[in-house]
Order: sequence, then C-alpha cells, then structure tokens
Amino acid sequence: MTNLMEEALQKVQDLPDHLQDEIAERLIADIENEIGWQKTLSEPISPVLEAMAAKALENAKSGKSKLMGFDEL
Repeated sequence: MTNLMEEALQKVQDLPDHLQDEIAERLIADIENEIGWQKTLSEPISPVLEAMAAKALENAKSGKSKLMGFDEL
C-alpha cells in the first residue's frame, strides 16, 4: 500500500462510522469501475469497430469530415 493510501485511511479512521461507510462504498465502486475499464481496454477490438475506425480516419485525412463538438449537428 502506498504512503498516500495509508494517510487517507488514517484520516478516515477519525470520521464517524456512517461517513467511513460512505467513503468505503465510493472507493469500492471506483475500484470496481477501474477494474472494469482495465478489462474492457485489454480486450481485442472487434473487426467491425476496427473497420469503422479506419474509415473514420480515412474520411478525416481526405477532407470528407469536419471538426465538430458533441453538441453540434
């Protein structure tokens, strides 16, 4: 365990039980999410997704696409 994690746990020990439980629940959820992301990112890319990404890059390089924000149509 890192020094920073040990410091955080020492500070948590001084809090009331209900706050310790809230922090523990959030930490556990964050850890589970991180494990899920690591698993997802380590899996091979599907051939369909890979082809779509290649087509998107091709369109961008040939000027068939334009830069837009997520909220633009």
